[in-house]
Amino acid sequence: MDELVIAGRSFSSRLMVGTGKFASNSLMADALAASGSQIVTVALRRVDIDRPEDDLLAHIDRDKYLLLPNTSGARDADEAVRLARLARAAGCEPWVKLEVTPDPYYLLPDPIETLKAAEILVKEGFVVLPYINADPVLAKHLQEAGTATVMPLGAPIGTNKGVRTRDNIAIIIEQAIVPVVVDAGLGAPSHVAEAMEMGADAVLVNTALAVTPDPAGMANAFRLGVEAGRRAFLAGLPAQQQKAEASSPLTGFLRDEQ
Repeated sequence: MDELVIAGRSFSSRLMVGTGKFASNSLMADALAASGSQIVTVALRRVDIDRPEDDLLAHIDRDKYLLLPNTSGARDADEAVRLARLARAAGCEPWVKLEVTPDPYYLLPDPIETLKAAEILVKEGFVVLPYINADPVLAKHLQEAGTATVMPLGAPIGTNKGVRTRDNIAIIIEQAIVPVVVDAGLGAPSHVAEAMEMGADAVLVNTALAVTPDPAGMANAFRLGVEAGRRAFLAGLPAQQQKAEASSPLTGFLRDEQ
């Protein structure tokens, strides 16, 4: 499969995986392996990033995966920036998935605080991957600020509803000058296939893998969904038609005999 390139770094997988909600760290590690992912995100609030022996971190092979710290739980720009700086000070690469979600019920990202934090972090040399509402105007502002990707939500985090923001994501993809990663709400392999068929560059999945009885099996299914969607996009999907159109010619058959 063609490679995903973010900030000059190439990845053969277009599936990013989160590490929350798994019943055990060993199940998480099995799911990561089955997914084929090379980018794994972890909430800075859940781990002691200074301690490699932290049980969750010990299950993530950092020679195999790019550990992408995220600022999940940050309620404003100042808090998100502080978390990102802590991760870098602890020896992480200067990559950060920027999340600013002050709303505890729907976990919707704050566009103003996200842009504010992104501008600060980019100036400090971070590779910033911001989680955002599917807002094409905000996506353009973030790209102009220098973010490495934009990550519009398909649906609110953990809802498993799929690509409910399809029309706006299509606009973001059309106008993007950086990779578009569809994040959140993707609950089935068909959802990631849909996002990839639309032309998304990558997807991020967590809950759908973590809450199933067979995380590794589901991770493999999502991997195949991403690959199928990407291949379909590259091959070119046929245009939708308003009227039926026979796949075989009708002339010289029943109608001609009447």
